[in-house]
Amino acid sequence: MSDQRKQAELAARQARDITRRYFFGQCGVGLGAIALQSLLAQDGAADPTVRLDPTNPLAERAPHYAPKAKRVIYLFMAGGPSQLELFDDKPKLRELTGQKPPESMLSGKRFAFLKGNETLLGSARKFDRHGQCGMTLSELLPYHRQIVDQVCWLQGMKTDVFNHGPAKLFMNTGFQAPGRPSMGSWVTYGLGSPSRDLPGFVVLQSGPRGPRAGASLWSSGFLPSSFQGVPLRGKGEPILHLQSPDGVDRQQEREFYEAVNSLNRARLAESGDPEILTRINAYEMAFRMQSSAPELMDLSSETSETLKEYGVTPGEPSFATNCLLARRLVERGVRFVQLYHTNWDSHGGPGEDLNADFEKVVRQVDQPSVALLLDLKRRGLLDDTLVIWGGEFGRTPMGEVRSSIGRDHHVDAFTIWLAGSGIKPGIIHGKTDELGFAAETGAVHVHDLHATLLHLLGFDHERLTFRFQGRDYRLTDVHGQVIRDILA
Repeated sequence: MSDQRKQAELAARQARDITRRYFFGQCGVGLGAIALQSLLAQDGAADPTVRLDPTNPLAERAPHYAPKAKRVIYLFMAGGPSQLELFDDKPKLRELTGQKPPESMLSGKRFAFLKGNETLLGSARKFDRHGQCGMTLSELLPYHRQIVDQVCWLQGMKTDVFNHGPAKLFMNTGFQAPGRPSMGSWVTYGLGSPSRDLPGFVVLQSGPRGPRAGASLWSSGFLPSSFQGVPLRGKGEPILHLQSPDGVDRQQEREFYEAVNSLNRARLAESGDPEILTRINAYEMAFRMQSSAPELMDLSSETSETLKEYGVTPGEPSFATNCLLARRLVERGVRFVQLYHTNWDSHGGPGEDLNADFEKVVRQVDQPSVALLLDLKRRGLLDDTLVIWGGEFGRTPMGEVRSSIGRDHHVDAFTIWLAGSGIKPGIIHGKTDELGFAAETGAVHVHDLHATLLHLLGFDHERLTFRFQGRDYRLTDVHGQVIRDILA
């Protein structure tokens, strides 16, 4: 081949390499740079106190002021537990069972399934008062009697959304549609995480299926994806594809990660894409978790007394096992642990009746929820851990007629409890009317709960923000008041 022909082919290849994408990516004063500068001007941390280290986004950061709590365990009862069968005894409702509800109470109300011809339904459960605070608990919660004076009962909870998926999103992200960051993401964005070998935000699931709305419940939304929740599986590999392939030893894997990271860093230097840093950090975390995740899931070091206290059967995935794992996670520095347990939906009919089906799901959570709280207290972890127990909404005082009688979704009155650092123990905050329709005193909105959570972690909820598409977003949107009456 002649030198002239070689030069022509080289020139042709060079021309092909100067692509449109290459031009816009490399042109320092072209459209690509202008667009990138515009995006950077719109998006990013709006709270000047949150200064992310791009090489370690989960590095610990100081909040706005001294926190009462350092970590959170959220026990989420997916499906909406019936407060009228568990916590909120209504003798008057039992007396009026079968009668029409007052029109004044139904005016302007919307329900998910009720048709307007249903009647009042009192609980068939026996209730008693317990503890110095006099909290009423039903016969279905024998273990909860041990902690009535150690938790704060919010009996006037209310929300805005009456369908499961949107209501779960609202409770977890402050908004009823996907796309916003979850509580755990906001917390790890603000505080980082002291754990080097485990994610800052971990999700554990139990029950017959996953929660409606799925992974959007623990999504990082528009925050950097380093802050999204990481689900751990209760059986088999804790995280899929974490184990080394057959025939690959630790040194070979280390060399592989270093080669991939060098390529990622070269691309990062070229493009400036922050998600490449997330990818680099994810590879490093995955490498460390090959040792830390199996050790976390191995319960052989736990005593038989501890397993019995929680109700754990070794090797069997369950809410009880997840409660014990939650304690082990916070011991290892994980900032936010969320447990989802299904199915609390109690419309009536197969799998959702208020009798055997409801009793079954209550039994699955009563003992381990209490064991977790007592174990945290015994180990000194409750002093700086906030524990939350509750669902996305409550259930109606009217019965819902299916193949058996159940209750529909109810947004105006339900019960959750809080315990741990910064919370007054043994108080009942709020009171519902005699039929359980709505709070007469002490109403607490979801945004108020979020504001209080962030306050306990050391944040002014109005200042913990992130700029996205030209707007400063926050977990509490433009609402929320700290519930001062429950603070220690």
